[in-house]
Amino acid sequence: MKIYEMTYSEIETSKDIRPDEVLDAFYNRITDVEDKVKAFISIYERRENPKTKPKIIAVKDNILVEGKKTTCASKILESFIAPYDATVVGKLKENGFYIVGKTNMDEFAMGSSTENSAFFPTHNPWSISRVPGGSSGGSAAAVAAGEVPLALGSDTGGSIRQPAAFCGVVGFKPTYGLISRYGLVAFGSSLDQIGGFARSVEDVAKLSNIIAGKEDLDSTSLNNSVEDFTRLLKRPIKGLKIAIPREFMSNALDKGIKDQIEKTIYKVEDEGAVVEEVSMKMMDYATAIYYIIAPAEASSNLSRYDGVRYGLSKSDPSLKHQYMKTRDAGFGPEVKRRIMIGTFTLSAGYYEAYFEKAQRARTKLIKEFNDVFSKYDYIVGPTTPTVAFKIGEKVENPLQMYLQDIYTIPANLAGIPAISVPIGIVDGLPVGLQIMGKRFKDAEVLNLAYAVEQMVNFDYTGGMKKLDEGLGDEDEK
Repeated sequence: MKIYEMTYSEIETSKDIRPDEVLDAFYNRITDVEDKVKAFISIYERRENPKTKPKIIAVKDNILVEGKKTTCASKILESFIAPYDATVVGKLKENGFYIVGKTNMDEFAMGSSTENSAFFPTHNPWSISRVPGGSSGGSAAAVAAGEVPLALGSDTGGSIRQPAAFCGVVGFKPTYGLISRYGLVAFGSSLDQIGGFARSVEDVAKLSNIIAGKEDLDSTSLNNSVEDFTRLLKRPIKGLKIAIPREFMSNALDKGIKDQIEKTIYKVEDEGAVVEEVSMKMMDYATAIYYIIAPAEASSNLSRYDGVRYGLSKSDPSLKHQYMKTRDAGFGPEVKRRIMIGTFTLSAGYYEAYFEKAQRARTKLIKEFNDVFSKYDYIVGPTTPTVAFKIGEKVENPLQMYLQDIYTIPANLAGIPAISVPIGIVDGLPVGLQIMGKRFKDAEVLNLAYAVEQMVNFDYTGGMKKLDEGLGDEDEK
């Protein structure tokens, strides 16, 4: 097995790999495939060979790395240099990680395909004519293509789990507040959460151990009551109770994905877990709730980009017109759309009718989750309604694009841990199973994900092989 095909844990424990070989493997891999994948906005120049084995990682370009560009894939921040490290980046550096670059994303994390980047779209290694998902599509594609064994992303409504499913890797969103958001460029402050991508459940658990912990500079940061994300990985799942919302298994779900999920559920039941169908009626309202709350928070957070303090500036004698010119030139269509929606729902005449009502509905959704978790250990279902779609297929239809997150949004609204783990292939493309758990029960979520991973034995190198064999563009032949 080539080094770039190995997991983080395999590289870490191997006694036969020299430090310089690790850097050679991943930098050469980036050179070989990056023109096809386009996962990175910035690739950092290779430093001198380290004395100890480096831990390779990529970071989404909305997470600050001191002295390096942080663009959020937006023209308004195209030349912005981060003045300090995000808390998670500081923790990575303290633990000997080697950051190779910043990954592409949907602008300000607004999108589900990484086509909303101001610079270029990223391609899915399994089929380069298809999207990698979003908004953390660059991080997911980099891991799937073998350019890095680990990557950081951010998840506001599914932006880690959805691209993980499309790219056939593991994507984990921990409980809201367990990982500091200090140094993460804000989109939706009550929804955003940093998390990891990897080619094994064990690897995302280890990465979470490193980056988790309370941070006084983040008012939403909580004490890490999980202790150790890896502590339950190999626990038997016999006797655990699992709920499947029937709303997740409706006609909106692709039949091939539904079949793969049902096959996996049978395997879980064979291991002694109890699986039952439940009804969660508020799930049908989750997308509507999200697309009121998230744009409202975004319109508030993005008001800081005024062309005065930092970022792009379009000068004008009138301060008002300077704001308008800067934002018009700097923000892309999707960001403008969400700012306008958010500003509208927060306006005096519509606040109660939209934003306040959405918050009440969010509370009902959280109560519904709590009711189910009072009887069950987990909620499982699909990560996405379809496999990865073609680049350009949904760009002109925002509503279709928004519905790609229909299964992932509820976990962000509830602030609970959730993971996507690949379980099979449909039409030559990977499929993800989503597992959600109670708040602070992150180790339990990783336990079931690890068990599923062992059962299905998914080939994480599949995307690399298709890329290397020139099969990734088969849709165009």
